[in-house]
Parts: sequence; structure tokens; C-alpha cells
Amino acid sequence: MQILRRNLTAYGFLCAALACFTVFAWYPMVREFILSFQKTDLINEPTWVGLDNFATAFLDPAFGEAWLNTLEFTLLALVCGYAVPFVVALVLNELRHARAYLRFVVYLPVMLPPIVAVLLFRWFYDPGPGLFNQVLDVLGLPPLAWLDSSSTALISLVIVSTWMNMGSATLIYLAALQNIPPELYEAAELDGAGIWKRIRHVTIPQTRLILLLMLMLQIVATMQVFIEPYMLTGGGPENATVTVAYLMFQNAFTLQDYGSAGALGMMLMIVLLVFAALQLRLTREDKA
Repeated sequence: MQILRRNLTAYGFLCAALACFTVFAWYPMVREFILSFQKTDLINEPTWVGLDNFATAFLDPAFGEAWLNTLEFTLLALVCGYAVPFVVALVLNELRHARAYLRFVVYLPVMLPPIVAVLLFRWFYDPGPGLFNQVLDVLGLPPLAWLDSSSTALISLVIVSTWMNMGSATLIYLAALQNIPPELYEAAELDGAGIWKRIRHVTIPQTRLILLLMLMLQIVATMQVFIEPYMLTGGGPENATVTVAYLMFQNAFTLQDYGSAGALGMMLMIVLLVFAALQLRLTREDKA
């Protein structure tokens, strides 16, 4: 009877989690899949149009630009948002004093609401009194049109995204680093390995699974980037920061074309599923 009661409690918690996933994750996915084959205004009875929504999305002049911008953003974010937190975690792991304080400082941006962080960087990027241009002026360098130039707008969004999200990744990396047996580093030092060889032959192999997992999470998150272009650039200048997620928003809530927005969502989900399958295969091979 006690075992049954304990299992019922566990199933109760599980049912609550399943209900949340069903309402907020699985149902929207199924609804989007159905919507991608329909033409509807969400008021009148929808009509089935087959693959017409996919054709409409594909023929959109901004379709190619949105995918190129999304892929470029993802690659730039991998260089910054994937590598920088790992380097910061390595530095924090080597510190012996003020580690707890610095962990809090690194994690602090994550505690800010995304809209607050974006508005803060809007002031940083302001071409007049903005902080970044003031720093450039002190250094004797010419000011930059951070968000108003197609050559700097996208990397400006990458900087914002990296600053907002690096705290969580840094703490995950730091936890993985602290689980590495110190005997491995001691043996490497006895063999004459310097810091770079210790990182290459001890740190990276011991954290490989975490690195692969964070790589997958980074790709999934950055390919769905929306808040930064929506709040800072509106997809401009000259569509330089239009992403797939932002184009979905425009189709759905500006053009009222929910079908093509759903089709774009399905395309993005398929791409992310391919990355997820690749990551799972790499993880399985690494464990083997």
C-alpha cells in the first residue's frame, strides 16, 4: 500500500508536468503543423490549401535573406556565445578568491528581463550619447552607426544576445570543470604539460558531452532569435537583421498570413530536428 501511494504521488507530479508540456509545447506544435496547410484568419472556417503556404513562404523576397541572416547570426553567436562562456568558466575555475562574487556578476545579466537588457543596449548603441561611441571617442576612434549600418547591425545583435545569455552557459561549464578529477591535472603537470596542453588533453575530453549538449542548445536558441531584431532594428537596415523568427512574426501579425507563418515555423523546426538528430548521434558515438 505504501509503495502504491508513493507511486501515485510520483505519477501525480508526472501528470502535472505532462499537462504543462501538452498545453504549452505539444499542442502549439500540432496546431502549427495543421495551420501550415490551411488558409485562415483564425475567425472563419479554415480552408485546406496543401503546400501553397510553403510555396508562398519560399517565394517571399525576404525568405532567402532571413535564412542567410539566421545562419550568419548562429555562426557569429557560436564564435562569441559558445566560446566566450567556456573561456570565462576556465578563468573562474582557476581563481581561488572572490569566485562566488564573480559567479554572481557573470550570472547577473540572466536575471534581467530580456526587454530590459535590450533597452539598455539600445542606449549603448545610440549614435549620439551612447556609451559605446563615447568610449570610441575617448580612444580617438570615429563613431559607429551600430544599428543603422548593414555591416554592423547583425554583430551588434550578437553582442546583445551573448551578454544576456552567457551567464547560464558559464555556470554549466564551471560545474562540469569542477567535476574533473584533480588527479588528471596533477598527472599532466608531472608529465610537463603546460596550461594549453592541459586544456586540450584533459579539460576538453572530460567536458566533451557538456560541450556537445551546449552546442546543440546554442544552435537551437540562436536560430530562433527574435527579441533582439524586433526591439533594436525592426529587421533593418535593408533587411540586414531579418531572421526566420522575425519573418514569421511579420507574416502572422502584420500581413495576417498565418498559413505562411506556420509553414516557416515548420521549415525551421525541420532544420532544428536535423541538428538535434546529428547531436544525438555524436553523443551516442562519444559514449560508445
